[in-house]
Amino acid sequence: MGRIFLSASVPIKGRGDFYESANPFLIQFAVRELLTVCLGRRTIVWGGHPAITPMVWAVCESLGVEYSKAVKLYQSCFFEDVFPEENLRFQNVKYIPAVDGSRDESLKKMRRAMLRGHFEAGVFIGGMEGVFDECEMFRELHPNAKIVALRAPGGAAMQLAKQLRQKNDGVDFARIFHRKLKILAQESRRNKL
Repeated sequence: MGRIFLSASVPIKGRGDFYESANPFLIQFAVRELLTVCLGRRTIVWGGHPAITPMVWAVCESLGVEYSKAVKLYQSCFFEDVFPEENLRFQNVKYIPAVDGSRDESLKKMRRAMLRGHFEAGVFIGGMEGVFDECEMFRELHPNAKIVALRAPGGAAMQLAKQLRQKNDGVDFARIFHRKLKILAQESRRNKL
């Protein structure tokens, strides 16, 4: 089963101007639509985020997809004091040790581990400065993989889409993901519970 990297978060105030353009509802909606299109059809790989991890768990549950085979969650131990409760439910979390108390180096180490292996695509939704860091590393490691950056939900991904000259495809996210990721709606889901 192919793999898709997800880079997403809901921007917070005080971290650049990402919050100003972000629509938290559309970010959550887009992430849910990506998961609904992909789970059981492609493996979703992401770095744990308190706004995203609970959504991944909820969609796995609602689709009846066995999460341990459908997703791969990476988490930097630098953030162990604020891990989402849902981390405990994902028994296949890959915890990456922190680097000498350095947030930036710890994130870089986790991202390198997370982005190993082959990926079909990277999907970027909402987010803050980490979206740019993750896209740069993703493109370096996977130069032939598809990049899908959504404009409509705002945040850093909107700026990234503009930089990449990707047009605003609107908010029919399921259609966007089916078309851009080449996943047919009729494609069966594997790893059902």
